[in-house]
Amino acid sequence: MRAAALDALLIRDPVAKADAARSLYARFTAAETRCDPARTFDEPAGLPGRPERPELVEPRRLGRRSMQSAQGRAVLLHALSHIEFNAINLALDAVWRFAGMPAPFYADWLKVAAEEAYHFTLLTARLAQFGHAYGDFPAHDGLWDMCDRTRGDVLARMALVPRTLEARGLDASPPIRARLQQAGDPESAAILDVILRDEIGHVLIGNRWFRYLCEQGGLDPHDTYLRLADQYRAPKLRGPFNFEARRDAGFDEAELAALTAMAEAGGPQARPSGDG
Repeated sequence: MRAAALDALLIRDPVAKADAARSLYARFTAAETRCDPARTFDEPAGLPGRPERPELVEPRRLGRRSMQSAQGRAVLLHALSHIEFNAINLALDAVWRFAGMPAPFYADWLKVAAEEAYHFTLLTARLAQFGHAYGDFPAHDGLWDMCDRTRGDVLARMALVPRTLEARGLDASPPIRARLQQAGDPESAAILDVILRDEIGHVLIGNRWFRYLCEQGGLDPHDTYLRLADQYRAPKLRGPFNFEARRDAGFDEAELAALTAMAEAGGPQARPSGDG
């Protein structure tokens, strides 16, 4: 299963990659393939497999458009599609890269890859209804950049990808959904409902394995998160925060209190002890 996950990660065509992720998870749950946690792999060239388009640019070069226009909503759907495509890659990378974890670790991240592939499929199908396809607009590479930085440290990967980058989506999803609904686009808003539901589970998986690794190493999770966030230059948080979703995703009350203090202070300067 882990070798097949690496093969899927190398696929450049987004539709084929999404299909491969979902098919592999189906085969794994049907016991048609097995997981070998001890196996190690040499990292191949060409990770992650991705198409020539979209053009990857600095985030500051990505302009914002009003959701009141169909073109503006198409740009948004494309940005969300790009996030989900990268999320497939992030989950597949966790499956093949980190040897020696308990078997449920690999099952968890393979499930995440399959669900991210489903989200990508939903978004690109909706994007097609606006007359566009994935690759039509520029995008940025921030998600994979953090994946690359944490390639040698599973603890940092769990701290800074699901608990930080993906958890930011828990905060962003409700206001985006509200703006889509306000713009008269309930079809796109409904896709955000599916994504938020599943992303809570994905962040919960990240929290579970982060705390597992901290416990195995005798580490305090709050202090460890702060150290890793500084070491790997994690993005600082900005509110508003979706406290309900973060609680459902496994953040503890100390972490939520730190987020509350940050929100009341009106800025990201006081980083929380576990920011998700």
